[in-house]
Amino acid sequence: MSTTRQVVCGHCGRINRLPAERAPQGARCGACHQPMFAGKPIEVNEAAFDRHVASSDIPVLVDVWAPWCGPCRAMAPMFERAAQTLEPGVRLLKLNSDSAPALSSRLNISGIPTLLLMHGGREIARHSGAMDTRSIVAWTETNLTRS
Repeated sequence: MSTTRQVVCGHCGRINRLPAERAPQGARCGACHQPMFAGKPIEVNEAAFDRHVASSDIPVLVDVWAPWCGPCRAMAPMFERAAQTLEPGVRLLKLNSDSAPALSSRLNISGIPTLLLMHGGREIARHSGAMDTRSIVAWTETNLTRS
């Protein structure tokens, strides 16, 4: 019997079942046929955030940011490079706090940039402040090992 992992498509939002025994790098969405992992973060709104966090079997790393925030803009390329290292084991999302104030409030975001590491529908780690690529990857891997 084959075991599967549920992963939300970053393009169309459909939930896909990926066989656990096959490498996910070349996987494509069954609905829109786009690659499941592109090695870059996905911009999400509140509904897409909730869908990824609640329906994905892989951990989700969220960068909560705002366009006017200098440290957020400085960290953006670092976060994008981290996606190339962390995917497909971790899904990386970008959440604009200005576009989703209710969600930012629900998540108790008090400063940006803030990284949230989530798995199984719950937050397992949080870090406020900008980080470089190596630090983002190390922080994520350390917190996944602890959980």
